[in-house]
Amino acid sequence: MSVSISTIRSSALVRLVRPLQWIKNFFVFAPLLFSGKFRFGSSIQNACIAFIAFCFVSSAIYVFNDLNDVERDRRHPKKRFRPIASGQVSRFVAAVLIGALLVACFSVSVAANWKLLLVLGSYLVLNIGYTLQFKHQPVIDIFCIAAGFVLRVVAGAVALGVPLSSWMFVTTLCLALYLASLKRRQELLAMKSDSETRAVLKHYSIALVDRYAEMSAVGALLFYSLYVMNDGSRLVITIPIVLFGLFRYWFIVESKGEGESPTDALVRDPLLISTIVVWTAVCVYALSGLAA
Repeated sequence: MSVSISTIRSSALVRLVRPLQWIKNFFVFAPLLFSGKFRFGSSIQNACIAFIAFCFVSSAIYVFNDLNDVERDRRHPKKRFRPIASGQVSRFVAAVLIGALLVACFSVSVAANWKLLLVLGSYLVLNIGYTLQFKHQPVIDIFCIAAGFVLRVVAGAVALGVPLSSWMFVTTLCLALYLASLKRRQELLAMKSDSETRAVLKHYSIALVDRYAEMSAVGALLFYSLYVMNDGSRLVITIPIVLFGLFRYWFIVESKGEGESPTDALVRDPLLISTIVVWTAVCVYALSGLAA
């Protein structure tokens, strides 16, 4: 039964676009921070444009994913309460919302430059492919999730008109693989009795994804350390903070059962939030030339 827009609760539409997941889009600001361009208002403006555009396109993907997976979600103990699966939002309204979000994304991105639009288009194509096919392919699914984070960093660099550091690229990839591997780990634990909701999980084991996470965490720390130690950068003082963050996140996953949603794991742990805030502040301090 169709549901008219006038009868849809605004809270259902808000939940459908998942604003909490916009936290992931803060990866867009990494080039702004490490290029030192956070001192310039125009650069901050362009980075914010990229961030807003990514919020629109990522929300469009979330709606598309829910629309495509509605039948699976109805069999899931938690996802069955999502707006489309529960019937709070009709498929027609969801489709209209996708179109509106993509138009908004295009309108915002053209304010920066056409290259940003290409990155956003790549992200859109990647995630449509992920929703329709790639999320059913083991290993490919994890790399697709990671690629989404890398494209966020690329978008930040493109919006600023600065080259993307090779070190930043590989560090972001490893960090994203770490998060994606632990996400699959927690999904395995949560869905042992209902694996039909995500068929790709049948190809994984806890031991395997743990090894993926370990390899990725080591890679992220190694490449980040080499990056900040290059040319005697004062950012070397942030290495212990990053190491603590990696340890803390895995502690949350292991002891509290978080990690199926990295965003939820972050917002529920004040210490992890504080770690990110301190890391950002130290980076700004070191890169702004305030350190002696």
